[in-house]
Amino acid sequence: MNNLDKPQIICHIEKSVDYSLFDAKWIPCSAKFVVMGSTPRGSGVIQIYEVSSGQLKLIKSIDRSNPMKCGTFKASSLRDRFLTTGDFKGKLNIYNLEDPSVPVYSANAHSEIINAIDGAGGQSVGHGAPEIVTGSRDGSVKVWDPRQKGRPVAVFEPKEGDSRRDCWSVAFGNSYNSEERVVAAGYDNGDVKMFDLKAMSLRWESNLKNGVCGLEFDRKDIPMNKLVATTLESKFYLFDLRTQHPKRGFAYLTEKAHKSTVWLVKHLPQNREIFMTCGGGGSLCLWKYNYPEKRKQMDVDGIAYGVVGSVDLLQNSIISSQPVSSFDWCQDKAGLAVCTSFDQCLRVLVTTKLNLY
Repeated sequence: MNNLDKPQIICHIEKSVDYSLFDAKWIPCSAKFVVMGSTPRGSGVIQIYEVSSGQLKLIKSIDRSNPMKCGTFKASSLRDRFLTTGDFKGKLNIYNLEDPSVPVYSANAHSEIINAIDGAGGQSVGHGAPEIVTGSRDGSVKVWDPRQKGRPVAVFEPKEGDSRRDCWSVAFGNSYNSEERVVAAGYDNGDVKMFDLKAMSLRWESNLKNGVCGLEFDRKDIPMNKLVATTLESKFYLFDLRTQHPKRGFAYLTEKAHKSTVWLVKHLPQNREIFMTCGGGGSLCLWKYNYPEKRKQMDVDGIAYGVVGSVDLLQNSIISSQPVSSFDWCQDKAGLAVCTSFDQCLRVLVTTKLNLY
């Protein structure tokens, strides 16, 4: 494939702001997105922008008392489009962006900063309860149902006396019917744990030797297929989750990228075999996963074990001098994305030729 046939990552709009940006999310079924961050004086800010005629228009700016770390629309229906946020003081809030003065739901979720948040059951075509998972520096992972006030429906944390590791990333998966659901959590010591919410137990764990900055299943609303974990020291791991061997666990591959911390991973909503990783040097890498001829084989005892495929680097691009802190694909337009970085810039990106894959 020559260079002209490859996808290109184009910075369509760039805008500087006067505060630190931590997260950005597209508002479903719209040309708008929200960005969240922290002002120099230590308060929080949520801003709503609209992409219009190649320009960014600021629709609304919402000041909050605590700095904002992360947010998601994934636990809300497409009709409501409520934004769920986690802040530096461990507070979980759900906002109706039409009238954001008072949260529609609020909980003192953690004793320290909420590093990561994910939602399930809201947008997808009707499987399971609208749940939110939060991961915090206090070492706990909690699952929330907004219909239950103030207390989590599940808590996963170390036993009394065990050391508490900083939880950096969380993700929902396996939510293909109303009974099944798992939560994956990544920690600063390289642990990855997968909790089964149906059985309320630890389903699988591994250690990747480096802090796990980002985790994402390729799709939430199908039986578990693939999980990508990104780490410090410029590596990511891709696990094939279709076959779990009692001793070997899941088959996986590992790839070196970015020459720096791989901060996060985001799968393309329109094609789950394509994903973007974001690096500490302000770089983006676009990857495609290729399945093997057979996804499982039998060992000498007749027990099935998984076979992992390969990944191709489709394109890479440096868009910033500072780490990319968040990235979100648009659900409605393939290739459209928004990202933020620590140079206090938000960027609307267009990735071309994704329809060829």
